[in-house]
Amino acid sequence: MLGLTFLGLVAALGIRPGAPLCLSQQLSLPGDYILGGLFPLGSADDTGLGDRTQPNATVCTRLSAPGLLWALAVMMAVEEINNASTLLPGLRLGYDLFDTCSEPVIAMKPSLVFMAKVGSRSIGAYCDYTQYQPRVLAVIGPYSSEVALVTGKFFSFFLMPQVSYGATTDRLSNRETFPSFFRTVPSDRVQATAMVELLRGLRWNWVAAVGSDDEYGRQGLGLFSSLANAKGICIAYEGLMPLPRAGGLRLGSVQSLLHQVNHSSVQVVVVFSSAHAAYSLFSYSIHYRLLPKVWVASETWLTSSLVMTLPGMERVGTVLGFLHQGAEMPEFRSYVQTRLARAAEPAYCASLEAGQLGLEEHVVGPRCPQCDRASPENVTDGLLYHQTFAAYAAVYSVAHALHKALLCNSSGCPTQEPLRPWQLLENMYNVSFRAYNRTLQFDSSGNVDLAYDLKLWVWQDRMPMLRTVGSFNGSLELQFSNMIWHTPGNQEPVSQCSRQCREGQVRRVKGFHSCCYDCVDCKAGSYQRHPDDALCSKCDQDQWSPDGSTRCFPRTPRFLAWGEPAVLGLLLLLGIVLGLVLLALGLFTWHRDSPLVQATGGPRACFGLACLGLVCLSVLLFPGQPSTANCMGQQLLLHLPLTGCLSTLFLQAAEIFVASELPPSWTDWLHSRLRGPWAWLVVLLAMLAEAALCSWYLAVFPPVVMTNWHALPTEALVHCRVSSWIMFGVVHATNAMLAFLCFLGTFLVQSQPGRYNSARGLTFAMLAYFITWVSYIPLFANVHVVSHPPVQMGTILFCVLGILATFHLPKCYLLLWRPDLNTPEFFLGGGPSDARGQGSSGHEEETQGKNK
Repeated sequence: MLGLTFLGLVAALGIRPGAPLCLSQQLSLPGDYILGGLFPLGSADDTGLGDRTQPNATVCTRLSAPGLLWALAVMMAVEEINNASTLLPGLRLGYDLFDTCSEPVIAMKPSLVFMAKVGSRSIGAYCDYTQYQPRVLAVIGPYSSEVALVTGKFFSFFLMPQVSYGATTDRLSNRETFPSFFRTVPSDRVQATAMVELLRGLRWNWVAAVGSDDEYGRQGLGLFSSLANAKGICIAYEGLMPLPRAGGLRLGSVQSLLHQVNHSSVQVVVVFSSAHAAYSLFSYSIHYRLLPKVWVASETWLTSSLVMTLPGMERVGTVLGFLHQGAEMPEFRSYVQTRLARAAEPAYCASLEAGQLGLEEHVVGPRCPQCDRASPENVTDGLLYHQTFAAYAAVYSVAHALHKALLCNSSGCPTQEPLRPWQLLENMYNVSFRAYNRTLQFDSSGNVDLAYDLKLWVWQDRMPMLRTVGSFNGSLELQFSNMIWHTPGNQEPVSQCSRQCREGQVRRVKGFHSCCYDCVDCKAGSYQRHPDDALCSKCDQDQWSPDGSTRCFPRTPRFLAWGEPAVLGLLLLLGIVLGLVLLALGLFTWHRDSPLVQATGGPRACFGLACLGLVCLSVLLFPGQPSTANCMGQQLLLHLPLTGCLSTLFLQAAEIFVASELPPSWTDWLHSRLRGPWAWLVVLLAMLAEAALCSWYLAVFPPVVMTNWHALPTEALVHCRVSSWIMFGVVHATNAMLAFLCFLGTFLVQSQPGRYNSARGLTFAMLAYFITWVSYIPLFANVHVVSHPPVQMGTILFCVLGILATFHLPKCYLLLWRPDLNTPEFFLGGGPSDARGQGSSGHEEETQGKNK
């Protein structure tokens, strides 16, 4: 640290504490081209600027050691350039360095001196300043942003190049307002960006932000706030600290802000302020024993000895912040030693006093009287090499531009008229220069691209040491292993309004801050696209996701597969029903000439059983991958055979009705129409009518293969969709009408003792048909769409089984186990009179006559 260096240096040189020095007389140097310098050599705290009533002279008496050291760095750079033979051979640079006291009011007087005409103390008023030659060629400084905003506009009018080594406000990057302003430090926008990336890297999104109520603090706090909000970092509390004045720790509204932060979950406070304002802030915090926090420091106060040496500062918590990288200057220490040694030599000081005072002394007064009273006790540890390098590099930027403007080479610079500031400015834009083996270049806004080091305060003997724990050069790199926290167990502090949501959860904001939220699981069919999403993203229709998912999965096609348990059960039922149909068909064919089969309709009964078998086979079109052909074939293979079966039953019902309900005179004539070729014609016409309806239905309203993406949570249901339920009902209506006519023709017929009652079997068969299909309607409407195919299959099989069990199987029983009842008397009856009690007696008489 430079303070300890000075202590050893003074002792080595034998300088007595309190001995007067002649440092102020060394702040000027004649040369071919003069560089003006503005440095905060003193402090304006005791000047009473606020109480002035007359524009008289103001002198700062309190020494600011960092400003003195920056001035010495500029002097060192000028001497190096003059002693070298490569940059400006044959030319000498000079300097005039003045104190600004960090006040724009005081900085204006030396600024006017700089712009005075050569050999004069006044600025001429001209319409055109192209040929105007001021006393200085360029200005180095000032350090403060607030001062630079004033001097920058002033010098920009004359297009006087101005290179600052510390003014970082982003407003100075505006080329329209400050066309001649440059700086060898990055803009505050870069520092604010680095702070935001630090908060993001450590997952701190619930912070407080405080700034000093000056240009530096206001614009820095504004930059940080806008960048933080854009990155999802919430500022719970924000305020400006009034600049410190004599008498007490008055922080204004920041006092209540600190107490609110002290009792909240905020663990991180960003402080973008000057060193004096930070000193007042921490003095208040220490005095009222506020809880330790993490303090993210701006560059201005991070290395300030004023803040570092504040008693009790080690109790405030963890302090870290960014410092722009510079270059180490090992020769600077010996140079300072030489300058202090000269300033302590009476003979050297006397030689300086023998010279005549320049015009600037007559106007401005003593350059730095407080510098002559410097002592090791008041030269503090307030400057690091990176800040010294910025002042040093500013001189080299001007020297390189001058080298370019004068067309210098290794042998010398061509003789020409003195260069004017605006001519030098043309060569400052985008100039590339080297200083201490580092290459720098001004961009279009007059800024340089410098990386930042992340520094952490590590306390050693009541004085913090700066430890590098990361860097920022467009992206942040952290060294977690080097970090030390104030928390118990060195746990990384957590500063969040709400916990981090788990994967598959989104944030439901509560209140005004986006960082305060409830975590909500993404529901099935949606997912969390990004970690900071506030809404779940919907999956595409061909995708699915479970609850709390971060991705979607492709849906697999789902249809009634052959291996499903329901299909296997229905296939077993199909086997049973089809087996019974084939058994009945075989028995009826074998006994086709028996009275029982003849009474049932003979060949028509066998045809009806064959049709029932086809109806059973129609269920085989339901399992498997649906296709257009399958969807159409399901309806065709169901309705046409079913019409054929029902038409044969209708003929038998008609015979029973004619024989039992109509007058005898009509019976023989109608019987001749209800059997033989006429009966087959009725069957054919019924099937043709049903075929015409089915063809129209399939042509105009064909069922389509549809993929339902929403019926199942994880699969895409592929099924046959009915295009028109009305036409679907019309197709069913034909069979329903045949069944209804059968039922009307048989349910009131009375049976005779000793005769087989065929009407009862037909009645129960039609009841089974209606019960099955009427039950199908509500069942189909209420089950899930994925169950529609098995419901249809089951309905078809139970319909066939109902007809078979009530009408055909009882006759099979008689054929197998009661052959003694298979007689004409039991089935065909004895004569016309018997027909009133037993249907189809006329037919029976005809059969008996033929048998005789």
